[in-house]
Amino acid sequence: MALFFGKDKKFNKDFFLALDIGTEFVKSLVYKVDTESQKGIIFGVGKTRQKIGNMTSGAVSDIGGVIETCQKSIDIACQEAGIKNVKNTIIGIAGEFVKGSTTTVHYERAKPEIRIDMPEIKNIIQKIQWKAFERIKKQLAYESDHADIEVKLINAAIVNVEIDGYRVTNPVGFQGRDVSISVFNAYAPLIHLGAIQSISKELDLKLISIAAEPYAAVNGMGLENHPDFGAILIDVGGGTTDIAVIKNGSLEGTSIFGLGGRSFTKSLARKFHLSFEEAEEAKLLYSKGKIEDQYIGKIEDSLREDCEVWLSGVEIALENFCSSRLDSLPPRILLCGGGSGLPGIYEQLNSEKWLSRIPFPDKPTIGYIQPHDIIKIIDKTGKLTNPQDVTPMGLASLILDSGNNDVLSEALNKAIKIIQN
Repeated sequence: MALFFGKDKKFNKDFFLALDIGTEFVKSLVYKVDTESQKGIIFGVGKTRQKIGNMTSGAVSDIGGVIETCQKSIDIACQEAGIKNVKNTIIGIAGEFVKGSTTTVHYERAKPEIRIDMPEIKNIIQKIQWKAFERIKKQLAYESDHADIEVKLINAAIVNVEIDGYRVTNPVGFQGRDVSISVFNAYAPLIHLGAIQSISKELDLKLISIAAEPYAAVNGMGLENHPDFGAILIDVGGGTTDIAVIKNGSLEGTSIFGLGGRSFTKSLARKFHLSFEEAEEAKLLYSKGKIEDQYIGKIEDSLREDCEVWLSGVEIALENFCSSRLDSLPPRILLCGGGSGLPGIYEQLNSEKWLSRIPFPDKPTIGYIQPHDIIKIIDKTGKLTNPQDVTPMGLASLILDSGNNDVLSEALNKAIKIIQN
């Protein structure tokens, strides 16, 4: 679930804004929630290119510049939707220091004949949340070389509950000795969250949630009804590559590294003495197969080394999900994001040379996530047609979870409040 800061209770009658502040583009979706189908209906789409220097590796580096770009994108979406403005907003966050992982606690009950109650569940979940918080804080301190780095929880979801090896959706009332609960948590540094909050304030938006973008994309696919689904989702954005590992229909964890489509563009500009804009145009034409024949080989050779470096980043990220060779990864890779259309990306993932170093049970199949795979969202504009639209649609889907009041979500919310206070 996303963590919501508060919203109008009559949200089904209001418009919402999903704002994807990417390194290359700001994407805005204006939508409503249809209470009958419980799906988001998109009425307006805005897409505006960022200026060089606005973003660095998925994080905001020029707040004023990003505000200007966001306003243009939002205005375009509102105009198409036929409204003057929109307030209630969900904003995505990415960047190398946005961390997500699943923490599991195995709890042996002293009296297995006693039925499990809510106080017992709350106690277990609270232990999990403290354990996850300390682990991610240490990881960020190590990676950033700042021991006192401030982090905040942005997403949390209970992804698996088992009693004596049997999977259940609600453990209350069951008997048993061994209880296992797994919770996915995503954290971000306070400095990045502060930038997002400043942007929303200057734009006069009511910020109801900030969400880790890999989490949003997975959530939008509605995998809670597919317990056997497994895949590695790779979102190649302008400044970062976001990776999410899904096992048994649940999010195992996320990892983000600072290499995306803009790096390939800069490489082309440097090697062929082009401006950034000229190199970007050449890259896009090459990706679409529309480049002149005499340039195909040169561009392909130029980008091959960059794609190999990118693959090394993927390999390192995936190693974090495998503590041993026995921890196999799902044999399916799903690509999305604007940079995923680069032919070298697909070719590198499909090559044999790196697969021997990663514990796949079989050679993975490679495909793309398309907008129609975000089953919780319906696009009335007809403008969301390729993999780069998946992330903002995933963000839009998060509002559909805000009314989730089951007992596990209630226990998780209380545990979060205790930690945050």
